[in-house]
This record gives sequence, C-alpha cells and structure tokens, in this order.
Amino acid sequence: MSRLAAALLALASACASAPRAPAGPAALDALLDRYWEERLVLNPIQATAIGDDRYDDQLPNVLSADHRAREKAAAEKVLAELTALDRSRLSGQERLSYDVLRRDLAVELEGLQFPYWLVPVHQFGDGFTFFALLGSGTAIQPFRTPKDYDAFHARLGRAPPIVDQAIANMREGIRSGVVQPRVVIEKSLVQLDALAAPAAPEQSIFWGAVARMPESFPPAERERIAAAYRTRIGGEILPAYRRLRDFVRNEYLPRCRDSVGLSALPHGREWYAYAVRAATTSDLSPERIHAIGLEEVARIRAEMDEVRRAVGFQGDLPAFFRHLREDPRYYFTDPAALLTGFRDLQRRVNAALPRLFDVFPKADYEVREVEAFRAQSMAGAEYMRGTPDGRRPGVFYVNTHDLKAQPIFGMETLSLHEASPGHHFQISIAQEVTGLPKFRRFGNYVAYAEGWALYAETLGKDLGLYRDPLQWYGHLSDELLRAMRLVVDTGIHAKGWSREQAIRYMLDSSSMAESDVVAEVERYVAVPGQALGYKVGQLAITALRREAEAALGSRFDVKAFHRQVLVDGALPLGVLETKIREWIAAERARG
Repeated sequence: MSRLAAALLALASACASAPRAPAGPAALDALLDRYWEERLVLNPIQATAIGDDRYDDQLPNVLSADHRAREKAAAEKVLAELTALDRSRLSGQERLSYDVLRRDLAVELEGLQFPYWLVPVHQFGDGFTFFALLGSGTAIQPFRTPKDYDAFHARLGRAPPIVDQAIANMREGIRSGVVQPRVVIEKSLVQLDALAAPAAPEQSIFWGAVARMPESFPPAERERIAAAYRTRIGGEILPAYRRLRDFVRNEYLPRCRDSVGLSALPHGREWYAYAVRAATTSDLSPERIHAIGLEEVARIRAEMDEVRRAVGFQGDLPAFFRHLREDPRYYFTDPAALLTGFRDLQRRVNAALPRLFDVFPKADYEVREVEAFRAQSMAGAEYMRGTPDGRRPGVFYVNTHDLKAQPIFGMETLSLHEASPGHHFQISIAQEVTGLPKFRRFGNYVAYAEGWALYAETLGKDLGLYRDPLQWYGHLSDELLRAMRLVVDTGIHAKGWSREQAIRYMLDSSSMAESDVVAEVERYVAVPGQALGYKVGQLAITALRREAEAALGSRFDVKAFHRQVLVDGALPLGVLETKIREWIAAERARG
C-alpha cells in the first residue's frame, strides 16, 4: 500500500463515525462551494491571484500555530463531509472532483506534520519577496481605484506581525535543529538587503504602486493615499524588513548548517519522501527517480551528439558544450534585444497554435523583465497567471541579469514552456472553464503543470520552430536540465550529495552557464522535490499520447488529445491517466 493510500485509509477511518448521507451531485456541489470559500478566507492571496477582490485587504499570519490549526480543522471537516457522501451516486465530473479533493485533503493533512514553518526564508519566491512584488504595483495586487489602494494599505499593516512570527519560528528552528543551509540564507540576504536598504519610503519597491497611481485620481485622493503609504512604509514596513534582515544576518546565518540535503534534518528522509510524492503526484521513490534521471540524461546527450555532428562541429560533446557556452555569437549583449526576441516569438507561436489546438485561452500574456532586486538569485524565467476575466494578462518574466544564462538557441523552447502553449495556455484555459469547481479551475500540481509545460516544448517542430539545428539543441538542452534535476535533486536530498558535487555534475553534463547551474542547484537545495515534477509529468503525458496514438491509429486527433488533457483543470497524474484511458476506450468504441 502506498503512503498516500495509507493516509487516505487512516483519514477515512477517522471519519467513519460521520453519518453517511444518501446525497448526490447537489450535495457535493454545495460542499465544493463551501470548501472553496473557506479556502480563500484562509488563503486570501490566492483570491487576489485569481482576480477575486473580496479579500485584497487580508493577510493572515500563515506562519502561526493558530493558522495551522485552522487549516487542519478545515481540512478534516471537509474530509468528514466528503466521506459521508454516497460516491456511488456520483458520475463523470462529480466523481472526478470527489476523488481529486479526497486525495488533496489527505496530502495536505499529511504535510502538516513536517515543520516547514521553521524555515520560512529562502531565495526562491518566499513570502517576503513575494509580498514586495505585490507592493510594486506590477504583480497580482490590483491598483485601479482608491479602494484598491486602501485595501493594500490595510494588507501592508498586517505584514509586520508575520515578519516577527518568522523570526520567532526561526529561533525555534535553531533550538530544534531545523535550520536552512548556509548557502540558501547567504543568497536570501542579497534580497533582504535590497528590500531593507532604502532610507526613505519613496526609494522602496513598496512605493511602486504609489508611483504608478492613476492620473485620473482626484488630487486630494492622491495626496491622501501617498501620505498614508509614506507613513506605513517608513514607519512599519521598512523597519520590519530591517528586523528580519538583521536577525537573519546576525543571529540566524551563524547557526545555519553546512549540509544541503533535507535528509540531514530530523525526520528529513520522511520529509523528503513526502515532498517527492507531493510534487510528482506519484509513488515513485527517490531511488527510482534518480535511476530514471540517469537514463534520460544518457538518452538526451546522445541526441545532442547527433546535433553536434549535424552542424559539423569538430570535437567531442564536451568541447561542443564549451563552444556553445563561450562563443559570443550565441548570446545577446542587450537585454532589450532579448525581450524583443521573445515578443517576436510570441507572435509567431500564436499564429501557429491552431495547427495543434482547438481550445485557446481568452487572455494573452506579456513579456516582462524580472525586477532587479530579485534577478541575481532567480532562475532564467517564470510565469505569473493572469485573471480569468482577462483584466490582468499573464506575465512571462525573463531574467536579464546574466545574458550568458539566456542563450539565443534556448529561446524557442523557453517561450513554449513558460508562455504558449505551456504555462500560459494550461493555466488560463483551466481557470476560464466556468463549469468546473473552482478548486479545480485554480488548482495546481507540479507534475501536471510543469509536466504539461515540458511536454509543450516537444511541440516546437509541429509549430514551425526548431528549424535551426541549434534551436533543436536548445530544446534538448532544456530537456536535459529537467532530466538532470531528477538526478541532482534526489542526489542532494536522498543520497548525500554536496552542493559542489551537484554543480560539477551539471556542468560536466551540459552546456549551461555556471551562474545558471549554481542558481539551479541552490533552487533544489531551497525547495526540495519541487523540480522533480517537470520530467515525471512530461514522461507521463508523453506516454499517454503514445498510448492513444497506438490505440486509435489513423483516428488519433492531436487536437482532441490536447483538449482532453487541458479542459478539466489540473489533475494528479494517476487521475489524468485514468481519464485519458477512458477517453481512448470511448473513442475506440465510437470508431
């Protein structure tokens, strides 16, 4: 029995005393609506992210014991109500929602046993850097009306207690031996220094929204808002960030650990095994994932060697890697040119998408530069979802801090992954399907979302891309990165690899810039398990397509396959596999 199945069984047993109601779809729909509303109250940032402005002024102390207790009680209550429903009276989407939510609640409750709240600071999008993005005026927090500005002003006022809670939690972590690796905190300090350094509110990133205040606001309103923000940023926010920065630098960093693997912490092996299951939505063990990674690295490197021969390079594959890393022809020297190149790709890909799809998002996306304060320690790119109504478009963020980490030959595959038909396509389509329960429209599983994005990279040739052999090499290079993640993430957290060993493995196996390799390795150190979902998910989706092609032969319709993968929201891989196999069976019967 898998750990997830065991958790489900135990939780179902705990709920067995709840009376079983002979209720069907109507009762389930009501339960799902209540669950979503309760979830937004506990996680108001999620409401803001999807364009629901009812909680834009809220910011609960998610690092507190009280908040964890509320999350646990809410999950247990919904699970009890769900278990009391008669599943046999459900069918189709209702049964799918029942199974997905039951699994989600089990995973959530299992994860609460691991003390993630003791290590709240890291350099890859922790709550403190993310909150600064909200204040910049360019992220998900709306700043269209004076009411919007008042809402975020209230949210600002709720932030300092969370900073103080983080400090208290990290002190508890020091006492209990649960602390971050030194390398993680050294990189986090770069970000905290930038956020804490401004001497005046007007120099802070939190002033960004004020600086972008609409000219249409009456002068009195503009003055009122600016004065309120100036007082709160200068009197509360900057002092809070300075407290956090000073604590991390002076008290926490000296007590950080030299080890980098999660397994070095108390119950760390169990914690990592849970992180792997959560990220991959599978029962694959770290050892099996490590082996799959080694196999994939060997296969992809062989294909890279074919590209080396095709372009007539004289030398072996490591020499080809060095050539691609060092030759300036393959890199922009101007950040603006890189951004322009991605915008040109946006137009080309959008025009070609009807070849493979018959379902499209209503909203488009923008290409933006990663903000300077977080660029040094961020990966090469990321995607931020837009709103379902299209008022805020999706954003494809490109990191221009180190142009050597953004090779020209990698642009096509990166665009396919982060934008269309990758993250932008999948996330936007899901949240626009109004017939689905909201927890499925706006849900996320790393293996599904990142697996789809990596699968989207494989569609380049059918979309008219990868005609240049080096652009195909760029695709292989990015696929190699995802395969190396299977090796390195499990190597660090399950096999005792050092940071230096992981960096050396990636440099020897690829043509990646050293700065990019370091950022990647430190990402795996900071966020254990998350990077495994990419390749595991892509392998699953690719296998399902091959299964459908083999079963349906000439009747296989790639547009229909893509529609089936996309239109039911994010799904755990096992649920997706069942759904696609049922579709294959139905198509065969109809044929």
